[in-house]
Order: sequence, then structure tokens, then C-alpha cells
Amino acid sequence: MQALELEIKDIIIQSLALEDIAVSDIDSAEPLFVKGLGLDSIDALELGLALQKRYGVTVASDSEETRAHFGSVRALAAFVHAQRTQ
Repeated sequence: MQALELEIKDIIIQSLALEDIAVSDIDSAEPLFVKGLGLDSIDALELGLALQKRYGVTVASDSEETRAHFGSVRALAAFVHAQRTQ
């Protein structure tokens, strides 16, 4: 799971062009939106598309469940892992 978290951190940096941030700067448990990385709804769309392209996961439109999956890198990794093993 840790390798998947590292991949997702790299996807976040690459897909959102976060040039000043390194993979090691992102805490897996830290919130991605508002606090933490400070991402916004446009970032969420771009990140969702990047995850869909990379892992083939289906990200539902704006829902409580989707917001929970995008809560942190760790939550995203768990979501991707669960989708890939179904």
C-alpha cells in the first residue's frame, strides 16, 4: 500500500503541476483540500481524471463518498486498491 501511496503522490504532483512540492513533502494522512495541500474542486477533477487514466478506477461525481475518498493520499490509495481488486 505504501508503494501505491507514493505513486498517487507523484500523480498529484504531475497532474496538478505542483512544481514546488516533492513526494516527500506530502503526508499521506494530511488533508488534500482546504488545509494540507490546499487543493480545490478543479484540482479534484484533474486528479480524478489522472487516477482514472492511470488505474482505470471510476470516480463518481460529487458525493459524500467521493469526498471521503479524496480526503487524503491514504484514503485515495485505499480507494484505488479496493477498485483494482474487485
